[in-house]
This record gives sequence, C-alpha cells and structure tokens, in this order.
Amino acid sequence: MPTLSGEQKRWAFGAAALFLLAVGFLGFALNAQVMVVFAVGWLALMIFGFVGALKMAKGDFAHPLFKSQVMLHVIALALLAAVVARALP
Repeated sequence: MPTLSGEQKRWAFGAAALFLLAVGFLGFALNAQVMVVFAVGWLALMIFGFVGALKMAKGDFAHPLFKSQVMLHVIALALLAAVVARALP
C-alpha cells in the first residue's frame, strides 16, 4: 500500500470526519424521529459518492473529483446547520 501525501491525508480525514458526523446525525435522527429521511439519504449519498469518486480517481484522495464530493457534503452540512438554526427559537 503506497504512503499518502499530506494533501491526500487531509482530504481523507475531512471525508472521514464528515462520514462520522453523518452517522452520528443518523443516530440522533432515529432516536428523535426527526429528519430521518434526510439522515438516511445523506449517508447513502455519501457512501455512493465517495466510493464512486475514489473508483474513478483510482484511489487518489487529492483528485479533484474526490475533493468535489467532500465539498458537496460540506454544503449539505451547512444546509443542515441552517435548518437547525432556523428551527431553534
């Protein structure tokens, strides 16, 4: 297995952090029965998006396609934060 460069490690860490955040939000959504469809859909999109991007990028975490997947999920996180902020009194 080849060693990863610093840039590849940063993008892989970002993707892993977003994935763990999505799994945590899925647990919260299932427990509270709030936004369950969003939580399941976000996790499914994340799995298929990251796997597809890595397959097309031939395993390069610093490939622009993988970076765009990470940024797409950062935007989804921002939208989630906006919805939560709007729902709070």
